[in-house]
Amino acid sequence: MTAQLRDLFPSLTDFSVTSPQDPRYNCVAWAVGTDDGWWWPAPGFEWPIDRRDDEELPTFTTAFNTLGYERCADGAMEDGFVKIAIYRLRSGEVTHVARQLNTGRWTSKLGTLEDIEHGSPSELEGERYGVVVQYMRRRLDNVGAQMELA
Repeated sequence: MTAQLRDLFPSLTDFSVTSPQDPRYNCVAWAVGTDDGWWWPAPGFEWPIDRRDDEELPTFTTAFNTLGYERCADGAMEDGFVKIAIYRLRSGEVTHVARQLNTGRWTSKLGTLEDIEHGSPSELEGERYGVVVQYMRRRLDNVGAQMELA
């Protein structure tokens, strides 16, 4: 699978596969700390807000705001916070969300493929996911765990 991932993401060099392929959950669910279902703003999927009419950035930022995230300037590590990176194509559709780990590295669920740990959000930028257009952060709760979507 490593060769396939490198073909899909040519800038992906500093990574490791952290779980096998699993079609039961996606990057949005994984970014907020759950592997229980597909989270997407479309009928038939889980989504934390009622708005399900588009795949554009405001829909995602509003949804993440309801989960305690706020916009921030960059993906630099900040004590006491977990960060996410939201990717978008030039056409405007959001394509992917990655989460920063407590080591400063990042984790991503690649569609129905594996979860990976990677060095930076830029390693996934390109034709498939576009570029990171927004970073958001959420204060860690008392035990430092990710918030799970309900």
